[in-house]
Amino acid sequence: MNDDQRFAWIQLALTPYVGAESFLLLLQRFGSPQAALAAPPDAVRECLHHKQALAAWAGDNRQAVAAAEAAMVWAAQDGCRVMLLCDDDFPVMLTEGMTPPPLLFLRGNADLLHQASVAVVGSRHATPQAMRIAKDFGEAMGGRGIAVVSGMAAGIDTAAHQGALQAGGGTIAVWGTGIDRIYPPGNKPLAYQIAEQGLIVSEFPLGTRPLAGNFPRRNRIIAALAQATLVVEAAPESGSLITARLAAEMGREVMAVPGSIDNPHSKGCHKLIKEGAKLVECLDDIVQECPQLLQKQPMSSYAIYKEAPAGRKSFDKPSEQVKQSAAPPVPKDAPLLEAMGYDPIHPDSLAQQLQLSAADVYARLLELELEGAVAAMPGGRYQRI
Repeated sequence: MNDDQRFAWIQLALTPYVGAESFLLLLQRFGSPQAALAAPPDAVRECLHHKQALAAWAGDNRQAVAAAEAAMVWAAQDGCRVMLLCDDDFPVMLTEGMTPPPLLFLRGNADLLHQASVAVVGSRHATPQAMRIAKDFGEAMGGRGIAVVSGMAAGIDTAAHQGALQAGGGTIAVWGTGIDRIYPPGNKPLAYQIAEQGLIVSEFPLGTRPLAGNFPRRNRIIAALAQATLVVEAAPESGSLITARLAAEMGREVMAVPGSIDNPHSKGCHKLIKEGAKLVECLDDIVQECPQLLQKQPMSSYAIYKEAPAGRKSFDKPSEQVKQSAAPPVPKDAPLLEAMGYDPIHPDSLAQQLQLSAADVYARLLELELEGAVAAMPGGRYQRI
């Protein structure tokens, strides 16, 4: 792929209101990002799910062009890279059980994306005991060649990263901001250390601020990158439990560290254990459940497009896997949010109302929850926000 093609890919991916699903639909419809960008609004209407997206498409494209230019300049720095979904070394894990992001901003050692890894997540306001446990787990994993994946938030995330680094192991920090914005600011020294010894990952455009709706999206990347997710300490309603649930739905192992019944931050872990998560006390408990973590595995690669005879990527035939992941579960003439209204409703009722399969409705509701458009309610119901 030449520079012009990469630029078009980045520009399309960073176009306002074009998410991962819309990106893949546009790629299927037009064959290449360049062709999609040249298409008039009427031609892309069926690929865009939001009215704002169509309005943005019909308007000025300078914002996306500027974002793509900034990304290319940023990627020219040492240790920095914009990895595209079509790159041969795009991590397979991010294509299994989820719609993959069109691109990733990377800073550090990209080889860690293909190393056996465990996500360690938990409370931002962790107890000293939980901080010690998270750091011990991170150190134990780092010492045995298992990368620690987390979100570099305060509390458990920070402790797990620090433990891995202290052991000289690899760690991946997935951010909910632009990769040029360190959050929380107090973790600036840790961010620099991870950039030197590990890897920082973000799917958000440069300059993206720490908005609340971004962090559930970050959590899905954390869950997807790791073979297992370990929750050290978490309240019943926390982002860590969202990460654990996403991991389970992607077919990954979910584990939890038990705590005191008097500690409200342990109730989330106890809930997971009651629901079937493995109770763990040490790294051996994790390895016993996931022996593949200690196996030497060759670096995997993922190519979305078949190789053309001349050795260049063909942009006209996306793989069956991408076709399946890009298929819109909710038709344009029956938008799910409109059908929901503003009262809590069960997905089965929506499926019956929209004449869709329950699996399609549940999948779309999960995406809307990650986008901050709906919230999960007691009894398996959802409510529009």
